[in-house]
Amino acid sequence: MSTLTVSLTLPFKPAKADEGNDCANNIEGCSIYRMLPAHAKEYMQKSPHLLEYLHTYPVNTFGVPLFFSELKRDLKSMKDPNLIYPVGDNTFIHIFPDPIDARNYYIPIEPSFLHSVNDFIPAVELKLVNLLDALDRDPITDAERVTVLKELISRVVYVTQPGETVEGLMALVASQHGMKGKIMAFLNKDLTAGPTDGEQEMALSKVPKLPDGRIVMTPQTYKAVEYLMVRDKIDLGVLKPYISDRYIEDITCDGLGPIFIEHKIFKGLKSIIEFKKSDELDQFVVKLGERLKKPLTYRTPIVDATLPDGSRINIVYGTEISRRGSNFTIRKAMDDIISILNLVEFGTCNYLMAGYFWICIEHGMSLFMSGETASGKTTSLNAVTAFIPPEAKIVSIEDTPELQVPHKNWTREVSKAKGKGEGEGADVTMFDLLKSALRQRPTMIVVGEIRGVEGAVAFGAMQTGHPVLSTFHAASVEKLIQRLCGDPISIPKTYLDNLNIVVIQSAVKRPSGETVRRMLSVNELVGYNADTGGISFVEMFKWNPVNDTFDFSGKGASYLLENKIATLLGFPDAKKAEIYEEVDKRARILERLHKAGYDDFHDLFQMITKVKKEGLIKIGE
Repeated sequence: MSTLTVSLTLPFKPAKADEGNDCANNIEGCSIYRMLPAHAKEYMQKSPHLLEYLHTYPVNTFGVPLFFSELKRDLKSMKDPNLIYPVGDNTFIHIFPDPIDARNYYIPIEPSFLHSVNDFIPAVELKLVNLLDALDRDPITDAERVTVLKELISRVVYVTQPGETVEGLMALVASQHGMKGKIMAFLNKDLTAGPTDGEQEMALSKVPKLPDGRIVMTPQTYKAVEYLMVRDKIDLGVLKPYISDRYIEDITCDGLGPIFIEHKIFKGLKSIIEFKKSDELDQFVVKLGERLKKPLTYRTPIVDATLPDGSRINIVYGTEISRRGSNFTIRKAMDDIISILNLVEFGTCNYLMAGYFWICIEHGMSLFMSGETASGKTTSLNAVTAFIPPEAKIVSIEDTPELQVPHKNWTREVSKAKGKGEGEGADVTMFDLLKSALRQRPTMIVVGEIRGVEGAVAFGAMQTGHPVLSTFHAASVEKLIQRLCGDPISIPKTYLDNLNIVVIQSAVKRPSGETVRRMLSVNELVGYNADTGGISFVEMFKWNPVNDTFDFSGKGASYLLENKIATLLGFPDAKKAEIYEEVDKRARILERLHKAGYDDFHDLFQMITKVKKEGLIKIGE
């Protein structure tokens, strides 16, 4: 990514700095610093730019922001959030209220936030040209590139020491070297800057330099330059704070204007970073495509790609098909793996539903997690993989790697689109991977999402005894059946009962205004009715929106529990109704594990394995 100038529009009028207040050299004497809690002071000591930001922020008008090391879900109820939290090692986020808009402000506080380094960046780049050409080998990984770039920057920069000022140092150099210093500087310019033209000479003339050619900077300027060089040359430019923020779900640029954020805690936010010129936005998305090895052109103006952290990005280039200018949307990858007990805590489902999933998945039932976009389907699908028997061999198939399976015997396959210049036949589709998976003798196949012809292979796998877990885009069982039976999937209706369970999940708005994710229903597909030409299904669980609870509406009428799983577990016909007690038992076990603190995804899987080994649940004859 190249260094790009974007607009920063602060939502407040910057305060005037206190006269004579040199916080960089006397932090203990800073009036704002003394007002802060202990953990905030630690942040200021490690990141002086954060204290500099607070000096521009009108504390007297809005008060000192709250400081959080991490955000808890109970902060959702905060009406006018005014708080700061860390993102990475040296970047912070300020959530600031906007009383006249539904979206509050998202303010990234980077080391370069208050330091104008427009003159230093081109000068450092010129100095680095010959050093980069002289490298013995090219760094391969991004981590290697960061290390090399930082080391090279340190070689072309002199950082002032405590007590030194740039002005004082340059005056000292001039007095010590006189004409000799000027000659050395002149020779150094010719030897290290490469072929110079007027623009290069101007870039170097704007910054202070020692006779040996090193550029003189204060520690704060050096940190800002180093951060910007790494951010824009190796990372994703202005998107770095957003990508690093684990509390963000979606990042959207609709064209010219601000970047919008969907936050896990504070929901819809707007960034102070804006694109105001079409050519700058076009330049940014083109460089972004190059960074992802997915070049954008007028002939190929739409790109779907995966970012280095696993996030999904869609980019649309140019004004011909996007009237407000180029745009992009990023779906962030999950940092923390959500367990089924986390979903119970969030209210997405309850313990009894989790117990039902446990017994069904453990005994080889196929399940589709269905719903609209951003309903939490993949998160829920990932959570229930902990119920797959620990000895199972799992093959997962995805177009974007998102699933996290806790089992050791896990083959992870990802589809591959043909790249430019790879020739014909280079595509490896999910259809190809699914066919290949059937030859690998899996116990369970997990498909990231079924959208096309791979659905027919998935149902073929179910027919041959390979259970399948997958996500699907449909807002109801009826719509799911319509999509499965229509083009391009085209499953015969008589095959649909190979799919055992359909979970309908949605993002719903509660009376408080909060948007939450709920499993609206859990349904068992019973079979094809030849008389009506329809598919019979039984609703096992139903969400009650009045009191935000779940009803076990299918208790006593479960086809899977009574006619399939009870038989597998050895229940005689007269006692098959006792299978519901087994579901209750598993629900109680999960509740006890939750209260004991085993809500981590991997910890829960280990405890489920232990429960099974100790014979605390019925696992069949």
